[in-house]
Amino acid sequence: MIADPLPTVTILGSPVHLHSDYSQWLRSQLTQHQGLHVVTLNAEMTMQAQRNPQLAQAIHNAELVIPDGAGVVLYLKLIGQSLKRQPGIELAQTLISQLSPQETVFCYGGKPEVIQQAARNLRQQYPHLNLSGVYHGYLSDDEHRQLLQELDQKQPTVILVGLGVPRQELWIQRHRHHCPHAIWIGVGGSFDIWAGVKPRAPKWMGDNHLEWAYRLYQEPWRWRRMLALPHFALKALTEIIFSKRRTST
Repeated sequence: MIADPLPTVTILGSPVHLHSDYSQWLRSQLTQHQGLHVVTLNAEMTMQAQRNPQLAQAIHNAELVIPDGAGVVLYLKLIGQSLKRQPGIELAQTLISQLSPQETVFCYGGKPEVIQQAARNLRQQYPHLNLSGVYHGYLSDDEHRQLLQELDQKQPTVILVGLGVPRQELWIQRHRHHCPHAIWIGVGGSFDIWAGVKPRAPKWMGDNHLEWAYRLYQEPWRWRRMLALPHFALKALTEIIFSKRRTST
């Protein structure tokens, strides 16, 4: 049980926790040895959760759900909550930059060559970083059992899981009991970025909530998944309008 739970709002059935400095709050939980699951919520995940009860449950069970996507931030603004967008990759980097050499990080996900390069780059960027385990996301059953055994033995401080949505959220939900005091974060495609395989969107695009457009430019095959964005916008606006009507009557 979190000692100081954050206030929460609900967006199309998915919770979002409100705080001005998520990394500071995470650090405070870490000093209390408080294990938790961090979900980085965007419009696409919100729409997936409406169709996937297991994903919806994993999001509801998470101790921290942050506004990662521009659509989520816009929704919050429309209901009077002016929060900055918090990209999961930045939250993870801020957190690991604050760790002591005695606190360890475990990485799981991505292609074999990608996760190894990401690990090398992270070690170079953060010389004090103590990586206790690095596993790619294409494990055999025996390799997966070995990964879980390592988690049991090593009890890392922070566990970064990059398996994509919803797989990473469901995997964390299923296995977080192996390290009950760890901070588990679903980092999506962050390993690709840390490895230098894919660049992040230019800062001006991120600042103007256009990172999704840059991602579509990089991966045009994602256009079907991007259809979730207008669906999210329509449903979100409808929910806000009806909510204001109910409160005004």
